[in-house]
Amino acid sequence: MKLFVCQACGNVLYFENRACERCGHRVAFLPEKETMSAIELDGDAWRTLADKGEGRMLCRNAEYDACNWLTDPGHTIGYCRACRHNGTVPNLSDPAQLAGWRELEVAKHRLFYSLIRWKLPLQTRQDNPEHGLIFNFLADDPHSGEKVMTGHDNGLITIALTEADDIERERRRLEMGEPYRTLLGHFRHEVGHYFWDVLVRDGGKLDQCRAVFGDDAADYGQALQRHYAEGPPPDWQQSYVSAYATTHPWEDFAETWAHYLHIVDTLEMAAEFGMEVRPKVDRDGELTARIRFNPYEARDVEALVGAWLPFTFAMNSVNRAMGLRDLYPFILSPAVVAKLGFVHGLVRDAAKAGKPREAARRP
Repeated sequence: MKLFVCQACGNVLYFENRACERCGHRVAFLPEKETMSAIELDGDAWRTLADKGEGRMLCRNAEYDACNWLTDPGHTIGYCRACRHNGTVPNLSDPAQLAGWRELEVAKHRLFYSLIRWKLPLQTRQDNPEHGLIFNFLADDPHSGEKVMTGHDNGLITIALTEADDIERERRRLEMGEPYRTLLGHFRHEVGHYFWDVLVRDGGKLDQCRAVFGDDAADYGQALQRHYAEGPPPDWQQSYVSAYATTHPWEDFAETWAHYLHIVDTLEMAAEFGMEVRPKVDRDGELTARIRFNPYEARDVEALVGAWLPFTFAMNSVNRAMGLRDLYPFILSPAVVAKLGFVHGLVRDAAKAGKPREAARRP
């Protein structure tokens, strides 16, 4: 994630800002420019100071304070690039559900920032009724007691609204023995399943993926039952980024995809702050890194990992000094780095294809 600047007064802006804290200008995100802009009313529309554009419209979800993006120029659907992938949303007349949905939208918009930065192929259900990417945000049924499960099914990603409850999410984290559980992590993991379909299965990379992650033809239901009954193998950290990744090759890919997004987006933020790690006790340079590059343009995964390991060692140490859990409580073994390298290659290939892939419709 980048830092942004208000074009009206030069104040630093964050991705979630709705207004500049210094001059009061309303601000919004321009997805096609990948930047925040101060905006001014221009009749029924908005003028963007970032590019001197006129006639821009805020996403319809701005009226619920759930979005701060502008729609594409000339786009008449009324929703921004992120929100037009929404399917079902919670009951917005319920204050608690509205508040939860807003939290989900914060995470979803950060996800789409990354997907747009890479120019990954994105289709809505209007573009592709069978496999377009769509999100359903669902609340548990208080009458039947039926619980919503977060998951992916052929382009449909369901996110349980209850995950927006910090207490409930922490309870589930502890119950499942997870070191880490966030809304953004859910979005990044589930969209990994979607891009396995698009970039691996339908992108002609199935054999290469199986050589790295294993045979996805293994029965998923049986694998899931075995995981919850027996847990991960004792030496799982030698080959997997998380215990859940051991469940099945599909989950291994989705977990690795999510961590790749974690690494790239966090390194971009570190670069925006000009962070440098130079421990006084580091005599051989293994824990030293100067983060000055754009991780979205990294040529190989080694450049990312070379900066990530010193950075997370430092940040984990800082968190411990505050009595907090590690920022990044995971181990990147050589086998995991190889898997991250596979994801890196997929993303770079898709980025090279750019607009032609994004515009193409699947048969």
